[in-house]
Amino acid sequence: MKRIGLISDTHGTFDDTLRTFLQGVDEIWHAGDIGSIEVADQIAAFKPLRAVYGNIDGGIMRRIYPEFLCFDCERVSVLMTHIGGYPRHYAPKIVSRIQTIRPKLFIAGHSHILKVIYDPVYDLLHLNPGAAGCYGFHKVRSALRFVIDGEEIRDMEIGEWPRL
Repeated sequence: MKRIGLISDTHGTFDDTLRTFLQGVDEIWHAGDIGSIEVADQIAAFKPLRAVYGNIDGGIMRRIYPEFLCFDCERVSVLMTHIGGYPRHYAPKIVSRIQTIRPKLFIAGHSHILKVIYDPVYDLLHLNPGAAGCYGFHKVRSALRFVIDGEEIRDMEIGEWPRL
């Protein structure tokens, strides 16, 4: 069993609000737009980090973190990227990867809109944690916590905070 914290679009913010929400997780997954290597290092020092780069992340971030990350957690295959879209509206680069990899969990960021959507076409769960940072058009900061236990994804929790 793994407890996962999922964030995206921190845009340079990793503060006490996020640390408190993510305190009990085993790993943090970041779906891009981290903001800086310093913030990535802060997150990685706090909890083990899996991350992809986002469109605002510059050269050093793109050398350290991939555009696409595919891995297994417990017995759940995961595909993560920053700009991925959502069911029936996937980004063009994503459809062929989903068809080839057949993940059970597809994670994207970028939209700054929290989404949890089951995709019956590809039999996967799509997660977008919204935006955890303080920059962008969103009015509410958000993140997700959940458990992966064998093949089961459960105990989904949403964290929401006003953007200051």
